[in-house]
Amino acid sequence: MAKLYFYYASMNAGKSTNLLQADFNYRERGMRTLLFTAALDTRSAAGTITSRIGLSAPATRFDADTDLGAVTLAAHRDAALACVLVDEAQFLTGPQIDQLAAIADDNGVPVLCYGLRTDFRGALFPGSARLLAIADTLVEIKSVCACGRKATMNLRVDADGRAIADGAQTEIGGNERYVALCRRHFRAALAEAR
Repeated sequence: MAKLYFYYASMNAGKSTNLLQADFNYRERGMRTLLFTAALDTRSAAGTITSRIGLSAPATRFDADTDLGAVTLAAHRDAALACVLVDEAQFLTGPQIDQLAAIADDNGVPVLCYGLRTDFRGALFPGSARLLAIADTLVEIKSVCACGRKATMNLRVDADGRAIADGAQTEIGGNERYVALCRRHFRAALAEAR
């Protein structure tokens, strides 16, 4: 039975690397995959999933209006898919998560979603909230805070490295904009910023 998986972590924990490794494993065995990435993520080439360690693969871009179910079913009709892999899954909408669940449930294709659980304020992203609610399997990818504890939070920082406590939920960036911290250090940094 195919499942809907949610692999979540803080920034810079290796989510894209894990996704690309899973994709490689399928393709190495002659199995066909379909990769999705968020259109609003402009850190690398459009329509590409790129990891910080230099791995990359082409992907279909999605935005809030993309019918992932229709795109996936069309690809599956062309040639059977062994797996669907979604990067930046926090940017999915609730209905898109439901479309992906139907792909797993009704078509027997596993769906592996990779993304952040929370934003820079510690609030759930809508896509992550829906995945936490309905995914068959939840897997936390571990990252480490500078203190050595598990990093679970994403602190947004300015150009001088100072914490930012307010702003839009989504602001694309990498190491120059976000720092992965344990909850204790995250809370302290936000308190100082306020």
